Amino acid sequence: QVQLVESGGGSVQSGGSLRLSCAASGYTYNSCMGWFRQAPGKQREGVAIIGSNGGTAYADSVKGRFTISQDNAKNTLYLQMSSLKPEDTAMYYCAAGQFLACYSGSWRSGRDFTYWGQGTQVTVSS
Repeated sequence: QVQLVESGGGSVQSGGSLRLSCAASGYTYNSCMGWFRQAPGKQREGVAIIGSNGGTAYADSVKGRFTISQDNAKNTLYLQMSSLKPEDTAMYYCAAGQFLACYSGSWRSGRDFTYWGQGTQVTVSS
């Protein structure tokens, strides 16, 4: 069983930065880890993923502004967010899936991810 706990959300002005953390417990070795978000009234969408080999993928809307990383020694996933925009406002979730989830053409849907955190709110004001 994998448990995921997000932290680091908050309120920030447009152009600001935040770093989200996701502490994982349980077996996450050789997993695909990801960040997803859901804004009120909108569907959940994938933001970024990272595989056990360090390979990453990003949604077009966050490329060049967000960076996903992981510290295997601490079993922690991060999302560094810069140049934040009001449209980045959402609940952000950490997720873990099997290795192949990172090679799925539909990773942004989240359907290949099994374990989810409770979420952390990010609010960006203009």
